[in-house]
Amino acid sequence: MADWISETFTSRIGWEHLETLVDIGDRMAGSEGELAGAEATRDALVAVGANDAHLDPFEIQGWERGDAGIEAGSTEQACIALPRSPAGSGSGELVDVGYGLPEDFKRDLEDKVVMAASNVPDWYDRFIHRREKYYYAVESGAAAFIFRNHIEGCLPPTGSVGSEKEPIGAIPAVGVSKEVGARLDRRWSGDEVTVTVEAEIEQATSHNVHATIGPDTDREILLTSHVDAHDIAEGAWDNGAGTALIVELAKALAKREDDLDTRVRFIAYGAEEVGLVGSMYDAQQRDHDSIKAIINNDGVVRGRTLKFYTHGFDALEEAVHEVANLTDHPVSVSPQLGPHSDHWPYVQWGVPGYHVMSETGNEGRGWGHTAADTLDKLDIRDLREQTYVLAELAVQLADDAVTIEPRTPESIADQLEDEDLATGMKITGSWPY
Repeated sequence: MADWISETFTSRIGWEHLETLVDIGDRMAGSEGELAGAEATRDALVAVGANDAHLDPFEIQGWERGDAGIEAGSTEQACIALPRSPAGSGSGELVDVGYGLPEDFKRDLEDKVVMAASNVPDWYDRFIHRREKYYYAVESGAAAFIFRNHIEGCLPPTGSVGSEKEPIGAIPAVGVSKEVGARLDRRWSGDEVTVTVEAEIEQATSHNVHATIGPDTDREILLTSHVDAHDIAEGAWDNGAGTALIVELAKALAKREDDLDTRVRFIAYGAEEVGLVGSMYDAQQRDHDSIKAIINNDGVVRGRTLKFYTHGFDALEEAVHEVANLTDHPVSVSPQLGPHSDHWPYVQWGVPGYHVMSETGNEGRGWGHTAADTLDKLDIRDLREQTYVLAELAVQLADDAVTIEPRTPESIADQLEDEDLATGMKITGSWPY
């Protein structure tokens, strides 16, 4: 027992894999870099003792960044295109709608260029996703959309637009830094501005990485992450760290294979950042009854305290508290639903699943989705500690004595309504019921 723990607390396998991923460079969905990251992850899983490691290809709507700009007065203001923005231009009067709450769009925005912040106020009862704000602008008849960062540091944010049915968005969309956004509002609010996006838009191929450890059982525990990242940064936080963690978890669980009553499947999804495409592809193929639970790691290692979204599954919450007591590791738990990572294509149909991340003390994504998402902001000690905690959790959930009841899709839909998440999902085309 102690051997695997001591090896976990001295291992560099996961950290070295994280270094490999960030050093690839661009891991945008459908790119050569994403494929290189997937192949490296497959090879790393083989090296730590996982079985049947392979890539599963699938087709996606490709999008490659070109130049982007905002013409305001006689100036050109710095911005970056939001992935899956259409190529083209949109001109109109600049209107800053502040936080971009639903009520902020209840005004005349026809043919306007709409700018909304990347955060929500402390008093607001839920997070409003970028895509929700974008589609409020689209529904209002806006000519273009500007996404303004709330984090200081001259960091324009990225993040995709588009929907499952219409992968390319309806109007040009760009991200600007907090500083550029403040300047636009101060100098050109009410004046005509022009947003221009250049992009290469064509079909592409992405890949999911699969491997297994444990007995040949009909049911599985899925330990997941995503290997793709936005092209403007190293993607260390989002989500190189999650993929490094599942490599370390595979190493730890290979040492504990005799403790597993249920097979564990490791999946590093492709194309998460452009609409959860890899996990949706897998969820559509997989028999949901074969999944005992999902542990999805997206946003881990950024801080020491692990945060678990348990999606209303009481058995999952109980398991977290038991493991936290055993490992003496700080955790926080939320029973709320979180429809914005790779657990969701399964959980939306009632499959038991966690979204695991770590608390940073930052509002919103912090450094995530900006050029500041770099390796230097992570600590190998957090990777090792979180591997220890999550390996214990995986073994506990794999125990035949542990029963985790699925939920009905109707109960998930009702909770989405109760938590005021349904409105945003419906306007973004993400409502599946």
